Amino acid sequence: MKRKHKCFALFSGGLDSMLTVKYMEKLGYEVLPIFFSTPFFNPQKAQIAADRIDVNLIIHDVSKEYLEMIKKPRYGFGKNMNPCIDCHGLMFRIAGELMEEYSVDFIISGEVMGQRPMSQRKDALNSVAKLSNIKDLLVRPLSQKLLTDTLPIREGWVNKKEMLDIQGRGRYRQIELAAQLGIKEFENPGGGCLLTDVGYSRKVKDIYENNMFNMEFIKFLTAGRHFRISPEIKLIVGKDNNDNDRIAEQIDKEIVMLCNDFPGPLGVIQGIRKPTDEEVKTCAAILLRYCRKAPESSRVKYGFNHNLINLISCDKMNEEEVKKFQIN
Repeated sequence: MKRKHKCFALFSGGLDSMLTVKYMEKLGYEVLPIFFSTPFFNPQKAQIAADRIDVNLIIHDVSKEYLEMIKKPRYGFGKNMNPCIDCHGLMFRIAGELMEEYSVDFIISGEVMGQRPMSQRKDALNSVAKLSNIKDLLVRPLSQKLLTDTLPIREGWVNKKEMLDIQGRGRYRQIELAAQLGIKEFENPGGGCLLTDVGYSRKVKDIYENNMFNMEFIKFLTAGRHFRISPEIKLIVGKDNNDNDRIAEQIDKEIVMLCNDFPGPLGVIQGIRKPTDEEVKTCAAILLRYCRKAPESSRVKYGFNHNLINLISCDKMNEEEVKKFQIN
């Protein structure tokens, strides 16, 4: 019996990627699902999905490459700060670089033609392929009947007649296929990429435009209220106890602030230089605005890491003034 070829499957954890893996497995291919982790897209959802369909997931961190790519994506951004075409191209390219290590013959993905307005138009799929440097080794099983034949099709590794012709934004055919393949649990569409979220993208854009686009600043973006004090200085204020805990876990060499005499939020000052005394006072005044029990004039303690050896007295900033500094 002729050997079925082995393939990587780019795996996001969404229904389409689950279908692609199980459909190709049903046809007899050895499929290795691989997830590319970035600061904006963690593997939690993908791992849950992989467990649901009983496959072993390879997780590969591409944070360094991703941060370089997003500084100047060739095809720009989507509605928010999501460089979808360049993102997909990067992941295909890195998958191509890993093929020899895993003895893989070609690469598949769950992309459906016309499903997403930016990254899954036919021309966008072609652009992704060009960016990857391995465009002739890509197969999209859910839509391949509608796409140009690539090497695996031409060489007979993959039978085009067995591929599908799903297109558009509706999901009824995917739901039917899921039932046929025994996939009963899957997430609603929406994806797990933080860069598609409006509020998160606003914070990303802020650090992007103020020369803070690195992990030192990115790591704090999922928690707290964020304030731009100056082009070089920003403040983060916890929203509740859970938020305070999430912020505290990330603290390394930042300046930390707390209300001195009353319980309240945790504040963190970040910057690409040391803040001035006036900037520290501004941060303290904003922090006090969110310390409900503190009077209009109160004290704030602060210091590097959790060594809060400094004390400053100031008035709470009024809400209208606070809004001028708020990023989200």
